[in-house]
Amino acid sequence: MTLNKYCQALAALRSQPAHELKEVGDQWRTPDLLFWGINALFGPLVLDLFADDDNAKCPAWYTAEDNALTQNWSERLDELGGAAFANPPYSRSQYHDKQAITGMTHIMNHTMDMRERGGRYIYLVKSATSETWWPEDADHIMFIRGRIGFDLPVWFLPADEKQKPTSAFFAGAIAVFDKSWRGERFSYINRTELEAKGRAFMALAQFAVGKEQTIAVRTAREPVMPLETESRIWPLEVGLVFNQVEGVGVLSEAQQNKLKANINQLWLERTATSEIITIARGLVGSMQGVTHA
Repeated sequence: MTLNKYCQALAALRSQPAHELKEVGDQWRTPDLLFWGINALFGPLVLDLFADDDNAKCPAWYTAEDNALTQNWSERLDELGGAAFANPPYSRSQYHDKQAITGMTHIMNHTMDMRERGGRYIYLVKSATSETWWPEDADHIMFIRGRIGFDLPVWFLPADEKQKPTSAFFAGAIAVFDKSWRGERFSYINRTELEAKGRAFMALAQFAVGKEQTIAVRTAREPVMPLETESRIWPLEVGLVFNQVEGVGVLSEAQQNKLKANINQLWLERTATSEIITIARGLVGSMQGVTHA
């Protein structure tokens, strides 16, 4: 695939042996505390609209090579669930084969098109209300009290000791594009409060990761067979797998629930469906032995 001029210039910039701050352009990264604070308020954020493999904040993302302005964000969110996030590039409009690659006006136009198709799109933008691209048609705008700054890209190698971010912070806002929004049109939040929410959410995420690791270690050491499992409503995916396992009809209700609990645990650990079915068949064989004993 032939890269457009924008991507070629970006690739050349990344590969330089040293950089100056003025070269960073639209490659500044969103600080983690700000992102997770925004996620706590308007998430879950699952799709990063303008990112690369080094700075993506979400499980799915579009790179400059993908050109987000040619993508159907609404359709992608239907697949992923959740909302999209954007720290958009502010560079002047550039084109490839008459298709816009950058340019805030083009970005906002595409955003409004996607809004009409469905989905929630959350932007962290400069609070520049006099700019022609300013999202006056956003469904909600939350102004951030206190100036915000951004992080350097991971590929940045300072050319000298002067290449350090200073106090070049600016006023920011969070723009929400979601035609199902029924809340107020404008609101305000202190930067420190937003960062506090981000810090709390990050701590929760780290706790969840640690818990998953603990469960994985425990699972590797002992069978995933709970002693007693009460009847409950299981996720749809559990039922779909359960129905593909032969011999479940002869199991008692308690045994069926034990089996579903095992399937659910394996599903949460992202085990392949075929492997879950194989394991479940083995468990059914063991349970049938107990039934006929």
